[in-house]
Amino acid sequence: MFSKERFIQDCRAAVVEGQGAIREIMEEAVSNGANVMTELGEPRHAGITTLYRAHDLTILQFTWAPYMALMPHNHQMFAVIGIYSGREDNIFWRRKEMTIEAASARSLGAGDVVALGADTIHSVLNPISKMTSAIHIYGGDFFAPDEPRSEWEHETLVERPWDVERVKTVFREAEQRFNAVKMQSPGLA
Repeated sequence: MFSKERFIQDCRAAVVEGQGAIREIMEEAVSNGANVMTELGEPRHAGITTLYRAHDLTILQFTWAPYMALMPHNHQMFAVIGIYSGREDNIFWRRKEMTIEAASARSLGAGDVVALGADTIHSVLNPISKMTSAIHIYGGDFFAPDEPRSEWEHETLVERPWDVERVKTVFREAEQRFNAVKMQSPGLA
């Protein structure tokens, strides 16, 4: 069975070993999404829930609203993402002169894990009509990184400073849009 407290303790012990050790813990955890869902609860609202936060390690539960898209961004620290319910499509970007360009993509479903390097730029889309839930582990303080983070505006792909409050607004607005559509078309739920 998945235990949130045990998972946090295992990650705290493994962070000194690096990203590979964290990935192994994540792979075991999300191998049974139902167990994770039982412990963390059925997703009800889009957003970011902090499970653990320290200078060298942040563990977050992400819940993506249906059809939600998050702009390209970087982390400035390693990340390990594990999906335990739904689907998360990632586009990976590379810098190109004054902007970025798509370099590759990967679709993650329940049980999938991906490790991202500190310099990875990616955008995220939940392409399905239900909430997607994931655990994200970062090798640093996600909310106060040592190096300034960036995000890129969706349409122009112009770089700007990362703003966690803007990201929280994106989650909130995505859920509001979906709920408004759901009210008009009850068959979507």
